[in-house]
Amino acid sequence: MSSFAAATPRAGRRRFDAGWPVAALALAAALVLGLPVVALVGRALLDGSLMGAAATPAVLDALVLSLATTTLSLAFMVLLGTPLALLLARRRFRGSWLLETVIDLPIVLPPSVAGLALLLLLGRNGLLGPSLTMLGIELPFTTAAVVVAQCFVAAPFYVRSARTGFASVDRDLEDAARVDGAGEWALFLRVTVPLASSALAAGLVMSWARALGEFGATIMFAGNIEGRTQTLPLVVYSEFQAAGLDTSVAAAAILVFAAFGVLIAVRLLHWGRVLDIRSSTLG
Repeated sequence: MSSFAAATPRAGRRRFDAGWPVAALALAAALVLGLPVVALVGRALLDGSLMGAAATPAVLDALVLSLATTTLSLAFMVLLGTPLALLLARRRFRGSWLLETVIDLPIVLPPSVAGLALLLLLGRNGLLGPSLTMLGIELPFTTAAVVVAQCFVAAPFYVRSARTGFASVDRDLEDAARVDGAGEWALFLRVTVPLASSALAAGLVMSWARALGEFGATIMFAGNIEGRTQTLPLVVYSEFQAAGLDTSVAAAAILVFAAFGVLIAVRLLHWGRVLDIRSSTLG
């Protein structure tokens, strides 16, 4: 009996080893997923197209426009998405599941469908178009339309992550802060937000990456006007169509580097959250 008890932990700690078939399939999957990106970045770096084409007016204008519009998009996501995420995390009401489904819908919609939906709602002949025209507001094929398209497709990523973060906050800590005399705004800013900060930051990073890479909804709703609505993904498409391969590769490589940095940032945030949990547990 004692020998069995002694052997059981060792058996439980034994590493999984399925042999060469699993290793070969895993290597094949890694190559299929990684080689296209390596080929793109390698082409941009080795032949000098990244440094040369990245300095062209089309790429620079698109980069500036992409950074400006995604910054505005993030501001709107935080302003409008944070109360929505807090409501979904803290209140259960009739039809809340339907609301969550509608909010998550842009994640699974094809981008072209998202752009068409925006056009049918906010276009000149759309549902709200005449009302906007009376107010002197023209959204389609403007820089503002780029921001609207980015918010529509990227905000659900922030809302989902923020909802998870707010739901994970210990309500006892909030109650303790109330007992100490903290008002609701002070409680939210000094207790709730710091405790959910990792999830909020991860949601912002992922939303920014999604907004930066947005293509279909932008070209449908905002068009592809150089210097006005042409973001980096649209430059990739336009230059490829015009046989400007070097410029297309350079813009695509910039997007790859941005996406890679986003994924690294998300992992660092996750590891930091795990370390905080472990330290608080050990403490």
